[in-house]
Amino acid sequence: MIRVAFCIGGYPPEEFKRRADLALSYSTPEVQVGIINVEASPYFYGITPAEIQLVAPAFIDAYRRAEKEGYDAVVPLGMLDLGVDGGRSAVDIPVIAPMEACLHVAALLGDRFGLVIYHENLLAFNRAIVRRYGMEDRIVGFGVCGFDLPDLAAHRDEVVQNFVNEARRLIELGAEVIIPMGISQCPVHIDPKGLQQQLGVPVVEGFGAPIRMAALLASLGLKQSRVRWSKSGMGRK
Repeated sequence: MIRVAFCIGGYPPEEFKRRADLALSYSTPEVQVGIINVEASPYFYGITPAEIQLVAPAFIDAYRRAEKEGYDAVVPLGMLDLGVDGGRSAVDIPVIAPMEACLHVAALLGDRFGLVIYHENLLAFNRAIVRRYGMEDRIVGFGVCGFDLPDLAAHRDEVVQNFVNEARRLIELGAEVIIPMGISQCPVHIDPKGLQQQLGVPVVEGFGAPIRMAALLASLGLKQSRVRWSKSGMGRK
């Protein structure tokens, strides 16, 4: 049995449960998903690179707890890949970045991708994440759902319709695969299988892709290279 830890930051109780239950649903007879709480939250308006950098230590601490609890691999919730770079130096189990995993899975399914984000204010930062992974030339364009993260649940029907409209626009521009660059759009509020049938192209989302990628690497005995991510001595006890 491969054990994959899924790290979730602070959300209102109902929203936390929604995400935790969804993550646990990706368990199989071969893969057990467990939840690790993170003492930091992305759930507020106007997130910027400053907040993203500030929460990294809390996520790295969560990765250490996952390793200590015997998990074989670890995944943070969200397409911002919070604390992943530092986490790979902090622990000796695979740390899988959801956005990075989605991009690589998408590359197995098509050449050109369309990404749908929450709000236009996040466009520059989200584009920079894709650029960091060397995938910018594969992106047809970005769609915008039009709502910030805390407003999604209250406007679910509009979120779904906006997402579908934007995804279809990107497909018309040449996208062969759609990546929801925001897990609270899909798979949290939009079922990826139904969306895939509706759009007629693969939809690669940020729960399934990184969880299964984490299990794959753990089962193969693979983890991050110590040539690329040298082991940190900080926080050892």
